Amino acid sequence: MTDLTKLEADLSAAVAGAADLTALEAVRVAALGKSGSISELLKSLGGMSPDERREQGPRINGLRDRLQGAIAARKADLETAELDARLAAERVDLTLPAAPRRKGGVHPTMQVMDEMIAVFAEMGFSVAEGPDIETDFNNFTALNFPPKHPAREMHDTFFLPADESGERKVLRTHTSPVQVRVMHKTNEKLPSWIAAGQEPPIRVIVPGRTFRKDSDQTHTPMFHQIEGLVIDKNIHMGHLKWTLETFIARFFETDAVETRFRPHHFPFTEPSAEMDVKCDRSGGEVKIGQGEDWLEILGCGMVHPNVLRNCGLDPDVWQGFAFGCGVDRLGVLKYGMPDLRDMFASDVRWLDHYGFSAFQAPNQASGLS
Repeated sequence: MTDLTKLEADLSAAVAGAADLTALEAVRVAALGKSGSISELLKSLGGMSPDERREQGPRINGLRDRLQGAIAARKADLETAELDARLAAERVDLTLPAAPRRKGGVHPTMQVMDEMIAVFAEMGFSVAEGPDIETDFNNFTALNFPPKHPAREMHDTFFLPADESGERKVLRTHTSPVQVRVMHKTNEKLPSWIAAGQEPPIRVIVPGRTFRKDSDQTHTPMFHQIEGLVIDKNIHMGHLKWTLETFIARFFETDAVETRFRPHHFPFTEPSAEMDVKCDRSGGEVKIGQGEDWLEILGCGMVHPNVLRNCGLDPDVWQGFAFGCGVDRLGVLKYGMPDLRDMFASDVRWLDHYGFSAFQAPNQASGLS
């Protein structure tokens, strides 16, 4: 016959010595499981005589009940200790500084675009917008591009598949198509769903994305431009020159701006020019407003009479000027970024370094940058 006193002592010691809930569960299974030591004793009661059963039954059942109670008490102690350890490990000292939170920022392209809009808004310009996908007419024909112009070729322009009518739309190569959308009055070639353009005088800027097949240190296939357009009576190159010089001075926040205009050719302007700004290229960076070097910064010119006619305006009555500059490239110049392609690389380290606070909107009163 099993010595119940010794068995109880051994099991009680095993319960007390269980270091965690897993060890305690192993003790319970070894004693009270289907094949446990106490369970085997309970099974043996069926083979005893009535007298033995009356004597051993209460002893075995009492042992089982006492062990179950000891296991429950030990389990409660272990659960309490485990909870205390977890609370201690996860304790937060509220007197310590909070961990730094991840914060977003304004992308340099958007910051520069906002700065440029702020400058032109103070000069009386409003903002106009247009779609990224344009018709061939808006992107080329209305802007006086001849049929065989190189810009219409596949190696320069992203063409979309032909639609049901056979027309192939393009990803706009510049923001100039918005000129057509703003100026046009009675042009039957424009889609009927486009609202009629506004009456002159017109003074707008057009920020937006543009697309060309080009990629190197200073070019990317997708980039951002701001187009400017002024249409009024008696407009001349002097107005264009003052507008651009004032913009460059305010954007780069320096009064020491010296520019020069070189003859150039754009199909949609006549005369056309590229504007250079005097700068210093020494030391591996470009400094505007100092030095003796020159840097081409934007293209401009007087709106071509054919463009005015294509948009339903009489060039003998209305004249105007237009200009366009790269938003990303001006940001590279102003903030000393070495490679234009980094702006679109989605590198968090680069964005953390060059990003801007969303709480500091550029304005002329407190400064742009």
